[in-house]
Amino acid sequence: MKDLTKGSINKVILQFALPILLGQFIQLLYGVTDTWIIGNILGDNALAAVGSVTPIGDMIIGFLVGLTNGFAIIASRYYGAKDHDGLNKSFGGSLLFGLITSILFTVLSVAFLPSILKVMNIAPEESAAGSAYIKVLIIGMTASMLYNVFASILRAIGDTIAPLIFLIISVFINIVLVYTFVGGMHRGIQGASEATVIAQLISAILCFIYIYRHYPILHLTKSSFSFQSGLAKQLCACGFSMGLMSSLVSLGTLILQTSINTFSTNTIIAHYAARKLTNIFMTPFGVLAMTMASFSSQNFGAGKYDRIRTGIKKSIFFSWIWCVIVIIISYTIVPFLIKAITSTNSEEVIHTGTLYLQVNTLLYFVTVVIVILRNSLQGIGDNFTPIISSAIELIGKFLTVVLLTPVLGYMGIIISEPIVWVLMVIPLIVMMRKSIVFQDFNELD
Repeated sequence: MKDLTKGSINKVILQFALPILLGQFIQLLYGVTDTWIIGNILGDNALAAVGSVTPIGDMIIGFLVGLTNGFAIIASRYYGAKDHDGLNKSFGGSLLFGLITSILFTVLSVAFLPSILKVMNIAPEESAAGSAYIKVLIIGMTASMLYNVFASILRAIGDTIAPLIFLIISVFINIVLVYTFVGGMHRGIQGASEATVIAQLISAILCFIYIYRHYPILHLTKSSFSFQSGLAKQLCACGFSMGLMSSLVSLGTLILQTSINTFSTNTIIAHYAARKLTNIFMTPFGVLAMTMASFSSQNFGAGKYDRIRTGIKKSIFFSWIWCVIVIIISYTIVPFLIKAITSTNSEEVIHTGTLYLQVNTLLYFVTVVIVILRNSLQGIGDNFTPIISSAIELIGKFLTVVLLTPVLGYMGIIISEPIVWVLMVIPLIVMMRKSIVFQDFNELD
């Protein structure tokens, strides 16, 4: 366990963030490996099928990840306030509400999947394979939810090493199973999603065993689920707020994908590869944002607002250093990375993917501020402003599909996100400046 309310802020943030960062990179590199295996063994059409339906999985799983991260913010707050009974009950509530939500989402998602696929304009030659791939991920989403509940509660008490270890084990199992199912057993792209679900279930089981053996304060008993309505409201408010925030972002991406799916196969592949690299490039931002959610929550529970204020500034500074590095990468070796990921020699794919990244990375400085402020506001109890910011993104992407892509084609997709980011950051800056964290600071100004 690690107390984020004490010690050097730089050291605390980096020690907390680095294991998460390593874990995220490992997971993303698995995604790249997965793409490489599918592209090499099954070909471009299979890769396009996966790319065309991936936003559906991102939206659903993203909601569950946001939900569990929101639950963990409440746990962090209790841990920062040294309320171990509240911490234990928040863990029980997280598990209970997470299970109910994932089961409900599974039923609804499977029921409405055919309609969603139809709306997304997926080509007939890609629809059947894409449907089989995403359906397995949906059915197995409870395994993902369980791992994320356990990993989030560990991070809430400052343990980022254990989730990293279990993630490494999961990724290794995943790669072996994907190659076996897709290459050896010839199960097609459905085999890739089956491998993912199995690996997530194993990591969830290992994580639970670790918690039971090492953290007595998190042992689940009957009393862990006997919590007052006040705690239930806190968990639901913060969990569903972060889940909704994540889903709005993913829904915006899904809306863009419906337009992208009307373009050529080469454009779909280029966008899919560019998004894979985008996820890698943005990983440090997301990790520092996740760190600030726990850091802000623990310090908010301890009443140490000055540490939150300093932590926000330092996290943004660290991220801006990475922004400079990413821009250099996008203007030098990105074409080679696109080619390596897709296993293609198509100049159209390489050029289109590269152009997307070269435009978008220039505005990453704004994205950093968005994700860090959004999670920090959640950490101090503002569940509303982050949703407003995410809603702006959703509306902006919808308008892109309606207004820009008919005129500019794929270039409309490329320029839409930088425009939306500038609009999204405004309410976050305003509300953070008005928050209790900056209140005494503003008075000094």
